[in-house]
Amino acid sequence: MIDLVLTLIGPDQPGIVDSVSEVVAAHGGNWLESRMAHLAGKFAGVLRVEVADERAAALEQALGRLESTGLKVIVERSVPVEAPRRRAVEIELVGLDRPGLVHEISTLLAERRMNVEELATDRTAAAHSGDGMFHARVRVIVPETVDVAALRQDMERLAGDLMVEIRLAEALGGR
Repeated sequence: MIDLVLTLIGPDQPGIVDSVSEVVAAHGGNWLESRMAHLAGKFAGVLRVEVADERAAALEQALGRLESTGLKVIVERSVPVEAPRRRAVEIELVGLDRPGLVHEISTLLAERRMNVEELATDRTAAAHSGDGMFHARVRVIVPETVDVAALRQDMERLAGDLMVEIRLAEALGGR
């Protein structure tokens, strides 16, 4: 068995997930995990599929034929990797939207060699003012060498500089 990581993007329309899952199932593939969303009129997603090595090429070709429906599919072969046990931390950021917020947070994380495992962001209108409010939820893997208390202080300092609220919590079910 091998793993295939698929990236999908196309015009949002009903039946996209059904089309992809039909092709995967028809080739004996097992849908393992995915993240999919509607973004600015587009459907975008990433998923991991497990399939028998001898059926992988046929599955890749069949997925490529979905382009005739407007769905672009990029397929990358991968091998499952067992990550070493490390702490997972969840970060939530809320504040007035402005350019550069994701960059400021990601720079702080990258400087500490922290790996972003999941990132979800959105922008909504504030209830009373209508101003753009930016929300980010980040799950990071923290190397054992990183002092979480010091990280918390650095995040609080950054929150003050950016004028946003940042919450940091040990994630449940860390690796």
